[in-house]
Amino acid sequence: MNILALDTSTDYCSAALWRDGLCVERAAAAGQSHSTLLMQMADAVLAEAGLKLQALDGIAYGEGPGSFTGLRIACAVAQGLAFAADLPVAGIGTLQAMAAACDAPRVICCLDARMQEVYHAAYEQQDGLWREISAPRVCAPAAVPLAEGGGWTGCGSGFAVYGEVLRQRLGNALVTVRPDVYPHAGDIARLAAPVFAAGLGRPAEQAAPRYIRDKVALKTAER
Repeated sequence: MNILALDTSTDYCSAALWRDGLCVERAAAAGQSHSTLLMQMADAVLAEAGLKLQALDGIAYGEGPGSFTGLRIACAVAQGLAFAADLPVAGIGTLQAMAAACDAPRVICCLDARMQEVYHAAYEQQDGLWREISAPRVCAPAAVPLAEGGGWTGCGSGFAVYGEVLRQRLGNALVTVRPDVYPHAGDIARLAAPVFAAGLGRPAEQAAPRYIRDKVALKTAER
């Protein structure tokens, strides 16, 4: 099975090609250059594998939450490529991709959402599969859902920006924190593999971002 995965949900831009368990990836801090870099990266991983677009079984993308503009870029590119090659698509949650990157049994993901908020979700790994313990949401760092039990790994830029508040909120439930973890296309590809294998990919026209939040800036009175 051959899967192309794309992610532009944060400051990082990445593309990956998953081939029967092996993954080739390109990633870089992109600033405002996601739209330029993404296709270059996609072309690079396809070329390294010696594959053409038509040889893929599906295209996955980071559906969100994350930067609104970034989510639209990855979704639009995935949709355009899928239309061109008549391929199914799969949107994979960026917070779940962060959990997968941690290689830990219990993960609390907090991505900086700006406006003094974080995108939060919690996942637990059981028999190699991820179970959603707390669904993705946007909230103030001091209001993230409390974690049951212990042994949790905290990850994401939310811990880099609001680390003290989050540690106070989550207390002894945390055993370690990895603020350097971001969503990457390689993890999105791995999560998408069983989706495509089960025939659950969607038509290209159904590709859509998952924003979670409905506004991108605070009003003057809110600031």
